[in-house]
Amino acid sequence: MTISRILASGVAAVALAHGAAQAQQAPVIDMKAAEARAAATVKQMTPDEKVVLTLGVMPLPGFPGAPPPADAVPGAGYVPGIARLGVPALRETDASLGVSWVMGLRKDGATALPSGLAQAASWNPDVLYRGGATIGAEARAKGFNVLLAGGVNLMRDPRNGRTFEYLAEDPLLSGELVGAAIRGVQSNHIISTIKHFALNGQETGRKYVDVKIAEPAARESDLLAFQIGIERGQPGSAMCAYNRVLGHQACDSDWLLNKVLKGSWGWKGFVMSDWGAVPGVSAALNGLDQQSGVQLDPAPFFGDALKAKAASDPVYAARLDDMNKRILTAIYAAGVDKNPAQPGGAIDFAKGAAVAEDAAKQGIVLLRNTGNLLPLAKTAKSIAVIGGYADTGVLSGAGSSQVHSEGGPAAVRSLGGDGPFAALMSQQYHRSVPLKAIKAMAPNAVVTFRDGRYITDAVEKARQAEVAIVFANEWRMEGADQPDLSLPDGQDALIAAVAAANPNTIVVLQTGGPVLMPWLDKVGAVVEAWYPGARGGEAIASVLFGDTNPGGRLPVTFPASVDQLPRPKLDGSDWVEPNFAGDPAPGKDQLHADYDIEGSDVGYRWFAKKGQKALFPFGYGLSYTTFAGSGLKVAGLKAGFTLTNTGKVAGDDVGQVYLVGRNGQKLQRLVGFQRVTLAPGTSQKVNVTIDPRLLADWKDGGWTMPAGSYSFALGRDAETLSAPVSVKLSGKTWKD
Repeated sequence: MTISRILASGVAAVALAHGAAQAQQAPVIDMKAAEARAAATVKQMTPDEKVVLTLGVMPLPGFPGAPPPADAVPGAGYVPGIARLGVPALRETDASLGVSWVMGLRKDGATALPSGLAQAASWNPDVLYRGGATIGAEARAKGFNVLLAGGVNLMRDPRNGRTFEYLAEDPLLSGELVGAAIRGVQSNHIISTIKHFALNGQETGRKYVDVKIAEPAARESDLLAFQIGIERGQPGSAMCAYNRVLGHQACDSDWLLNKVLKGSWGWKGFVMSDWGAVPGVSAALNGLDQQSGVQLDPAPFFGDALKAKAASDPVYAARLDDMNKRILTAIYAAGVDKNPAQPGGAIDFAKGAAVAEDAAKQGIVLLRNTGNLLPLAKTAKSIAVIGGYADTGVLSGAGSSQVHSEGGPAAVRSLGGDGPFAALMSQQYHRSVPLKAIKAMAPNAVVTFRDGRYITDAVEKARQAEVAIVFANEWRMEGADQPDLSLPDGQDALIAAVAAANPNTIVVLQTGGPVLMPWLDKVGAVVEAWYPGARGGEAIASVLFGDTNPGGRLPVTFPASVDQLPRPKLDGSDWVEPNFAGDPAPGKDQLHADYDIEGSDVGYRWFAKKGQKALFPFGYGLSYTTFAGSGLKVAGLKAGFTLTNTGKVAGDDVGQVYLVGRNGQKLQRLVGFQRVTLAPGTSQKVNVTIDPRLLADWKDGGWTMPAGSYSFALGRDAETLSAPVSVKLSGKTWKD
């Protein structure tokens, strides 16, 4: 079913292949009726009214420009309404991980979900739906009716500073999960975006980097993730990206916005710009519907300038009508006008914390467990906890997605500087304390803490304890990429020294993406906790002591070396300054990212193509029990298999089905997945439906699925595959 048919019929997209049916709880959006109503409203609008909805400001006290409107709520954006026509103002807030802190300007708090990668590591659409529903409800309670959520850019480079906000490196997994999150957000009668459209793969020179990629490669990878996400989630808005694509700014790209998003996919919502991403009024003709955060652009292009263009040029006049119709369609489809959001609503923080804690538990990945060191016995006599601010809180990623509970951060580590974004550029910690949670799990143990600044001190304390738990942090932020994949602040040396002193050393990683582990063979266990959110400390302790059996699986590949990447040297990494505000830099017009190197073979597909072994592959994760997958059968676009818990405790497994060959050609693509909970000794049959686009190539303006022999395998991860099963499939070609 294509997106145009979905939106035209106004029915929810069919959940394909992987248990997404759990996340189909949101009300059905009648896009056709909303569009008809929007068209009728546009006919009543005056020329002055037609530019009102196309221009937004940042309503922040002390920010450049006029004072915030009286009915605005401090947040990312504000677009005036049209009272005469019953059109509400749009009050916008970041982001995918919760209602943003905005440096504490509102003097309130919100539920901080775990990072996007943490949620994606659950491989469970229901986790994303419940998270979206939670943060959507909190946004509404604070008076917002637009949530700038839905981050779905694929991880093309593990050093990307915003990797923690996004979901995965695979288009199916990313698209399904973001669609569920968007449905959750919009179940609250507010609009969600999907972002950043598109090919937004790095923060270095983010306003200048020009992405080179052939259309087939884009359609089969990044664009497919957005397409699936739009089909499943039906977002009212899409936010275009800062970067250039094939020589054009993404917010001024006729190919991306008109030809693909609105034309090929038949999407009826509206495109808002990212803040400060609009090059001029002509962006309207190339598909941009709304200029956001106008103070960050050179001028208000969609104000008087757009009105003048519409008055003198029929092409602009028609486009302006369409811009308004699209914005109104989103408002009416989400029920924003009939269900007004007002500040001061009640927020159930305990309920939100429970959702965040469950997401963290489901997303924690056990990477190593030598000799079954984990789970720890609650009768342990002595535990040394070292590093990572584990006595204070859990790490979060920085930038526009920064969220905090009431009272703000538990700790702030400044990176220095005195610029306008200096406050955002600081490590901040949520008020959930791992040390306290560990002590609660082992009440009779002597639990000591050392901050890890002095290795000698940490080693001595580790030597005295039965078990040493090292918390190691890798912090990321919007606006800057990682220079490499090492742990900063000498933590690699700290871990190696502690492990040499105590063979029962456990490493808990709080990272925004993949990291290298030169000490891996020296430690007993490694737990990837990501940025675990509002109740991260409790979730980590629950996994360490076995109250939660870890069932997370990696949504991204952990490379063994940057030399394995398509671009070992990050494009633009020799620039001197991070580019948070998009400040000019030498050679900015020559900054290019060549995605044609890997094409659509992103992440594990690149590793399979090159025959490389990852440090930890996509889909990888251990458990406190054991599982077996068997009986893979494929008939047409249906696949079935059985998962069995062969161990002694209950746990969750994730069945993964991969295409591994087509007509003798080796290739690898995830085509189906499902997470299941199994009691010891029990089995469950799983059936998945395969999206034909995952078997096809983009050719000559459409999809081509050649007839012939297709081979599939059941995977424990992308590198551990069953014997292939081959079937004959009929060929076909089709348009989106």
